[in-house]
Amino acid sequence: MSAETAATPSVSFAFTASAALSDSLQRVLVDLIALGVTTKQAHWNIVGENFRDLHLNFDEVVDIAREGSDEVAERMRAINAVPDGRPATVAAGATVPSLPKDEITVSEGVAYVVSAIEAVVSTLRGVHDAVDDEDPASAGILEDLTGKLEQQAWFISSEDRKPVR
Repeated sequence: MSAETAATPSVSFAFTASAALSDSLQRVLVDLIALGVTTKQAHWNIVGENFRDLHLNFDEVVDIAREGSDEVAERMRAINAVPDGRPATVAAGATVPSLPKDEITVSEGVAYVVSAIEAVVSTLRGVHDAVDDEDPASAGILEDLTGKLEQQAWFISSEDRKPVR
């Protein structure tokens, strides 16, 4: 082996994502980034009765979104896809609903964060089967995120629900 060959090792990926798989994971990535940013905005600006519980619960959603976006982006790199989490890309591609910049009531915060989570879960579920067909390892990540986010939507929506009788 020459010195030049030893200095520049060849990297071989066992699996390389197709354009469709890359696109599906990119859609998930931008939604997760948007969920994290906008839920943090709601966390800062929520006011009213039981503010503190929701303030803390919103941070749990932010943590799931941030950890999930990192896991998805790193999975993309592992399968030779290039994640794009730039602000303009996220703003152009995310399905998370818009949040007002001002204070929001507890009821408004509950409705917003639950609808934001539902938008992300819709993306996760919408791409899952196609992702699973090509890359079950990536699909497993989507499944874990779906379970965590659906649980948070239940926790948060229960804050504002009345019992069904």
